[in-house]
Amino acid sequence: MSVLSDQLVTVAVLAYLVAMIGHAVEYALGNARVRVGTPARELVGAGVGASSDGGSGPEPAVAGATVAERTVAERTAAERTAARARAAGLGAVAVTVVAALLHLGALIARGVAADRMPWGNMYEFVLTVSFIGVAGWLVVLWKRPTLRRLGLFLTLVMMLLVATAELVLYTPVVPLVPALNSYWFIIHVATIVFSSGIFLLGVVPAAAYLMRAGYEQGRRSFPYLLAKRMPAAAALERLTFVLHAFSFPIFTFAVIAGAIWAEAAWGRPWGWDPKETWAFISWVVYAGYLHARATPSVRRNVATWLAVLGFLTVLMNLFGVNIFFEGLHSYGGLD
Repeated sequence: MSVLSDQLVTVAVLAYLVAMIGHAVEYALGNARVRVGTPARELVGAGVGASSDGGSGPEPAVAGATVAERTVAERTAAERTAARARAAGLGAVAVTVVAALLHLGALIARGVAADRMPWGNMYEFVLTVSFIGVAGWLVVLWKRPTLRRLGLFLTLVMMLLVATAELVLYTPVVPLVPALNSYWFIIHVATIVFSSGIFLLGVVPAAAYLMRAGYEQGRRSFPYLLAKRMPAAAALERLTFVLHAFSFPIFTFAVIAGAIWAEAAWGRPWGWDPKETWAFISWVVYAGYLHARATPSVRRNVATWLAVLGFLTVLMNLFGVNIFFEGLHSYGGLD
């Protein structure tokens, strides 16, 4: 089962890559347009010029037919391009569903091989958080199909995270650390994993909003040009808020549950262990984002930057603390 899990992760990475390419095709081709109105002006001009020559009229008719045919051909080509773009986008969504199923299968196989929930080290944690992120994205997409073009950035993030887990963080199946043998393991870690996965999903529309808002304000430099074909900034900002407002209470409960578990395991609810400290920092930053978002005097882009900063603290807690610090939560599995 461990080997099967490893193989499913590899195939899932490839599937996320294919999905990303499909979304990129839609993103590149999705705004084909036809200029309407120019042919009409050309047709009028052709008619006026012909009547001044005193001709019988066949030439303006031929000229008009030529312009009209060109307009129809351009419109047909644009419609064909738009149809191909939409097909590429829908195909990318289908491949993302397949990748998510492979991802889930890898987690299940890993859990069966380890005879426990697959959350015992950094490798397993990153796999689970990224799966929650992509599962949440598919739910959002089901509710709001118009946000499909965000899939390009979501699948890019998924591919990078899962590939990093496989190539850098991989750890063979080992028994659970004795300190984690508690029913609080499922309660605390499950809520941390779930909320972190939603925060991962939430940072995608947050970053997209910052770029799209700049583009709508007339900025045409990098990276604002990347937002040319994204959904409207207002829709991205609302999605960012909804995801964070949903995840924050779960994250708050996870921190409280961790303190209760620490009291039972180590005789104190809070000891400013590096992971505890960074969890508190993340909580403060996300609380600051929600407060700023609810304050009319705070601009939306300022509040959204707090959401991005919050996820950077989550990444620090996930990677930095496990790599650079030693503490009671050092269960990363890295040498």
